[in-house]
Amino acid sequence: MGEQPDDVVLEELAALEQVSARLAEIPPARTASQEPIVRELERLRERLLSGDENKDLSALTEQYHNQSAILNQLRAAGQAVQVDAASPYFAHLRLEEEGRARDLFLGRTTCLEKGVRIVDWRDAPISKIFYSYRQGEEFDEEISGRERHGSVLARRMVRIRDGVLERVQAPEGDYRLDPSEPCGWRREAFESPRLAGGEAAALRYDGAEASDRRLGRGEAGERLRADKHLPEITSLIDPTQFDLITRDAAGYLVIRGTAGSGKTTVALHRIAYLAYADPRIDGPETLVVVFSRALARYVAHVLPSLGLHQVRIVTWREWAHEERRRHFPDLPTMPREDTPAIVQRLKLHSALDVALERQVARVPGPRSGRQAFDDWASVLTQRGLLEAVLSEVAPGQFSARDLDRFMEWNRRRVDELGSALAGDLEADGALDPEDDALLLRAWQLRVGRLIGRGDRPIAYRHVVIDEVQDFAPLEVRVLLGSLQNEASITLAGDTQQHVMEHSGFTSWPAFFHELGLDGAEIETLRVSYRSSEQVMRFATSLLGALQEDEQVLTTRSGPPVELFRLTDRGACVAFLSDVLRELMANEPNASVAILTPSPAASDLYFAGLERAELPRLRRIRDGEFPFKAGIEVTEVTQAKGLEFDYVVALDVDAASYPDTPAARRLLHVAATRAVHQLWLMSVGTPSPLVAHVDVR
Repeated sequence: MGEQPDDVVLEELAALEQVSARLAEIPPARTASQEPIVRELERLRERLLSGDENKDLSALTEQYHNQSAILNQLRAAGQAVQVDAASPYFAHLRLEEEGRARDLFLGRTTCLEKGVRIVDWRDAPISKIFYSYRQGEEFDEEISGRERHGSVLARRMVRIRDGVLERVQAPEGDYRLDPSEPCGWRREAFESPRLAGGEAAALRYDGAEASDRRLGRGEAGERLRADKHLPEITSLIDPTQFDLITRDAAGYLVIRGTAGSGKTTVALHRIAYLAYADPRIDGPETLVVVFSRALARYVAHVLPSLGLHQVRIVTWREWAHEERRRHFPDLPTMPREDTPAIVQRLKLHSALDVALERQVARVPGPRSGRQAFDDWASVLTQRGLLEAVLSEVAPGQFSARDLDRFMEWNRRRVDELGSALAGDLEADGALDPEDDALLLRAWQLRVGRLIGRGDRPIAYRHVVIDEVQDFAPLEVRVLLGSLQNEASITLAGDTQQHVMEHSGFTSWPAFFHELGLDGAEIETLRVSYRSSEQVMRFATSLLGALQEDEQVLTTRSGPPVELFRLTDRGACVAFLSDVLRELMANEPNASVAILTPSPAASDLYFAGLERAELPRLRRIRDGEFPFKAGIEVTEVTQAKGLEFDYVVALDVDAASYPDTPAARRLLHVAATRAVHQLWLMSVGTPSPLVAHVDVR
């Protein structure tokens, strides 16, 4: 750039110097002393507790609440977030209105003192202009009840660390601090990274002309589908998949395979194949059990295209809860949401199944639901029985402290439940979600088969359990106990996508041993048809020692996996809003998943992207995917089992994805949702799991 930086850099250096100087003039936030309020509260409390019969109870109570509110306000003010002088803002917006130009900065905290105009990107109404308009465009918006007209003179992203300007991104160029340059700065042509070329890649072709092509476009590139459900794909099944689909009807079929290898496809087509020979298979005596609502909705739309209209599709939790309510109608309906992790882990452990078996064997009693309930309560509250079982089947897995906490929780819950059943309306008798499986298993051991509608025993002809690695052996045992004698079952899973840590799944041999199926043969699908070679190579690298022995094969190449590091979530939203707006304009039938590690993060990013007025933007909760083109913001766990043309994984930082087995598998799941292109975005220090990926 010569001896002097470009004007864009000089302007940003001057702006930072001015803002920093003015921030230094602002004194730290001061709040009024809290001591007088605290003393008054103590005085009021003493009066309220005193035996003074002349006291005005209502007046004293009102005074106490008023003083408490004032104290809370003072404490909140004292905790107010101050502008971080080391990184005060991440964006610079220069607007012209009514012939006057003014500068506005976007950061994490609002500061409108001493001539500083920094606004919080999350809630300042005027920040909408930054996210919705580009440099040189005119804007016309109603902001805070006032019509605003003008033009965007400058719109820039900046990176400031430790008070030093390191980067400026503007239409004029991408400027980076570089001490090796004569002027200290290096200018590169501004080329915004792009998501492109993957529109409708997540689909397959309709009909018999499909041959072996990816679905979405016809021979000349036409016929893009906005419907993202899987059409009939029989002509795309490979020989290995076909062999599994056409296996003998009776017995077990266990399918393992990497993400996108067709496990679910095989399981569903197997139902269609069996139904061709025995039409009764297409009926309510065939059950497809999945772990998420999203996958249940997906399967519900796929089966009709295979000629299956009566098969029942459920999530495990919905099925177990419905059956538990039918068999134990007097117990509370709503489950708890505060179950400790150690309780979840132990209640799903196979040791509880063994303990239930021993309880039923050693305690005589009637074959009744009441006795099954007593068996359940006894196993959860008798420490001696559980200690003996754990010492045999799980030595060293649980500490004495773990058992203390488990017993303490269960005894308190069983006591509360007893009070609730006795009519105490104040008692909290809610069950843990894991109790549904335990109670159903207790029924099977004490009474016999579960009872369905019309008081007929539940006896399924065929059951499919998808994502079986996220089921506890105890849960699978309940389903196995609901099969007809000559029934068939298909289990499909991938240990590398195991995200339900409390289920206790460790390996296929251990899993089948706990089910009493030692020596069960496992069929492996080795080819990933979903993701490109680049995506699968990255996704596999995440697993480290968790990788399975089988080498994953892919069928095509694609864009590289890219990692972007930003200083602020607001900057991340600004970056994404530009990219996604262009993508939706160029590829209106594209499906994009914005995947976060938590609901709170999803809410934050969705609110920011919504401010940018992106088309077809949706916040997905509870698996309510519409399976249509657009941009969907949700958590990684919500998208499990689904696929999208493009995936952007957010908050891929050290806090959200540490170097743990659970984090490795979760990020692997996020990566393998991508069919065509995968981006990773980190605010702050990237996760150690992606250290091998070049940062943009």
